Amino acid sequence: MCDQSGEGGEPAEAEGARAARADRTARYATVALAVNDLTRRGFTERFRVVDGRLQALGTGETLRTEDLVIREYHRFEGVSDPDDMAIVYAIESKGGVRGTLTDAFGVYSDPAVSAALKDVPIRVA
Repeated sequence: MCDQSGEGGEPAEAEGARAARADRTARYATVALAVNDLTRRGFTERFRVVDGRLQALGTGETLRTEDLVIREYHRFEGVSDPDDMAIVYAIESKGGVRGTLTDAFGVYSDPAVSAALKDVPIRVA
């Protein structure tokens, strides 16, 4: 499960409610539909983790995790096929770069992605 920590000092209920709004688990049937819709909504960049930072694949720009916010995320839990287990993050930088990062969910997740995103706050737009 991804880190759903909120801003410091907030009551647990507010933190949990915000995380629940950001988690759009049932909104899309497939990863492709999620990524396509997020792209349509302005999350046009694709990210990958390089040396603990996110790199925009289109521009090559490297973003510090301190400058990022997770706007929403979508989990896909493959009931019959573990290969279908994935999570799609919609991420925005302080500089306005918006994009997606996709990772496996569960035992196949990339530890580098988890490490890079562990301190990135979830803030629903």
